[in-house]
Amino acid sequence: MKNSPLLLGLSATAIAFSVFTLPAAAATPATATTDLNIRSGPGPQYPAVGLAGRGSAVVVDGCIEGSRWCQVDANGTRGWAYSTYLSANEGGTTVVIENEREALSIPTVTYEGPAVETTASVPMGGELIGPVEAVDAIEPPATVRTYIDGNPSDPVYLDGEVVLGATVPETVTFREIPAYQYRYVRVNGQPVLVEPQTRRIVYVYR
Repeated sequence: MKNSPLLLGLSATAIAFSVFTLPAAAATPATATTDLNIRSGPGPQYPAVGLAGRGSAVVVDGCIEGSRWCQVDANGTRGWAYSTYLSANEGGTTVVIENEREALSIPTVTYEGPAVETTASVPMGGELIGPVEAVDAIEPPATVRTYIDGNPSDPVYLDGEVVLGATVPETVTFREIPAYQYRYVRVNGQPVLVEPQTRRIVYVYR
């Protein structure tokens, strides 16, 4: 006997939600400590599907064992975020999700979606560091973006997330911008401006 369209629809819905659905009790309220990309999969090679602004509420469903990537819901956008930039309340103290998974009773989850290939000029395994301290974002002139669009750099993919103040490792080469003090590079799919001496990100084009 053939399945009815209604049953087929219910089956498809169940499959679609199986990747993300966990018991409500498992969800952990958290806060984004910086402007943080929500990605379609657990890695910088996956496209951003949303943005959790600094200070915004995020619900953490669970994290992958041995990884800093966690499955989240940010204002109705479901995806994956880097737990280094998520904080939560533990006994009246604000803690970083990555450092207190066991204390927060955050469950382990797995990713069941498609893999995404990259053609990274820097092998995966390098990592964005920090930010150790906050930096003030600059306001680049429009001519800088025009130059970047007309002179694209090779993309690099680094573990972690592109956030203001993060340090780009020494393995990454920057491109100069004529008559401008900052350099640029495209990291994890996003053009960023960096201060060449400290290698810290001072602006992220979104």
